[in-house]
Amino acid sequence: MNATISYKDLKDRMTGGAVVIDVMTPEDYAACHLAGAINACIYEMVFLDKVAETVKDLNMELVLYDATGSKKAAYLARERLLRAGYRNVVTLEGGLSAWRSAGLPVEAGATGAVSQPKSLDGTYRVDVETSAFEWIGRNLNNRHYGRISIQSGEIVIQGGIPTAGKIVLDMKTISNLDVQDPTWHDMLLHHLKSEDFFAVERFPTASFRLTGWKKEDGGSPEAPNGIATGDLTIKDITRPVKVSAIVAPQTDGSLKAHAIFELDRTLWDANYGSGKLFERLGMHLVHDLVSLELFILAQRA
Repeated sequence: MNATISYKDLKDRMTGGAVVIDVMTPEDYAACHLAGAINACIYEMVFLDKVAETVKDLNMELVLYDATGSKKAAYLARERLLRAGYRNVVTLEGGLSAWRSAGLPVEAGATGAVSQPKSLDGTYRVDVETSAFEWIGRNLNNRHYGRISIQSGEIVIQGGIPTAGKIVLDMKTISNLDVQDPTWHDMLLHHLKSEDFFAVERFPTASFRLTGWKKEDGGSPEAPNGIATGDLTIKDITRPVKVSAIVAPQTDGSLKAHAIFELDRTLWDANYGSGKLFERLGMHLVHDLVSLELFILAQRA
């Protein structure tokens, strides 16, 4: 059995009783779908349950389609249905786009398409209450993780991409989320805030200043991937860094961003337990690399 059929073939299959399934989101389905199709979103955990509610005969012919046929949504849906025991499953070449381009019947909402959010040029203020900065540090026996509060921040969008901005961290708010014993928890925080690591009394803030953005190919147009370049300042030491990030405009006009990266803490004079700087550390050996993750929600100023 062929895995795909054309829109010309689909017209005949529908006449023969085939069940057509739109595998995109309910929002996309409500905006526009092939006339007569049912909806079962492949991105939802209940995908197979939704299909089974409507199609109980495993021999029934099923035709699946997604938006354009250029990604894996319909392909993945077919694979899962075949594994679930359905025997006659194909996908529509070119998806809904090919069907509509041929002038064939669709059922559409008021707009006929889901509006895609776009980043408006301007300055976006970081919502410090809902945004988060997380860290992970490791040694030979364990790992510890926690958060640092964002004190302030902004992102400047020009031409639909971030071109400038700054994030300021309140280093005195370093927290730990994994150590449960109160005594050990307090000892760890004192250790991190001391001269051993970040000397927060002398250096109460750290910051990242965005200076550039290079778009990466292959990402979703809804949330473009890129490499953010800029200057990271910790303990009054500033060094250039490159950070893999995603920036996604939201339908309400806000902006979300996510970045994850690793840094060598010793380059910013946080040297405690570094095997390349000290010897015979024993249980005090600490990995030089620290994992950092940033979640941002920003509102247009």
